[in-house]
Amino acid sequence: MTDEQSTQNTPAEQNDQSRPLEELSFTVTGYISKTPHETYEAVADPEQLSHYFTTGGARGRLEAGAEVTWDFADFPGRFPVEVIENIQDEKIVIRWEGSDDSVDKDTTTTFEFTPVDDGERTLVTITEKSWRLTEGGAQGAFGNCMGWTGMLSALKVWIEHGINLREGYYK
Repeated sequence: MTDEQSTQNTPAEQNDQSRPLEELSFTVTGYISKTPHETYEAVADPEQLSHYFTTGGARGRLEAGAEVTWDFADFPGRFPVEVIENIQDEKIVIRWEGSDDSVDKDTTTTFEFTPVDDGERTLVTITEKSWRLTEGGAQGAFGNCMGWTGMLSALKVWIEHGINLREGYYK
């Protein structure tokens, strides 16, 4: 075996579950009984987002290069959100200022909208990364995981049934 061969990782080594983590990240998923276009619009459009998620209102459409704000009546304060990327009906990538528990200065969240059942339904995948391997990082990651899971559930009942699930949920 050459030196080059001995330093390359095999696929089994690359997927080794026992390797040390470098950062905390998470992914939540859910199926929405609407088309990818309808589902994407319910996230990208500030008016729709304000009905089920940003209880204090959203300002600005989620389009690449935009800086929008999200306000939560149950978590006071307006949050600036930068839109890094968007692909109509497929993907939105956002980031906002991280904390001392973030690996990078910003936290990045990706929404993916995958058509299923011949495009009649959508698999929504939300992935967030950039949390340190500390107690504070774990608290931040787990708290945001809870928040994005709640957002995904609220999105589903809003877009499918017109019900605001978040109202009164946190306060």
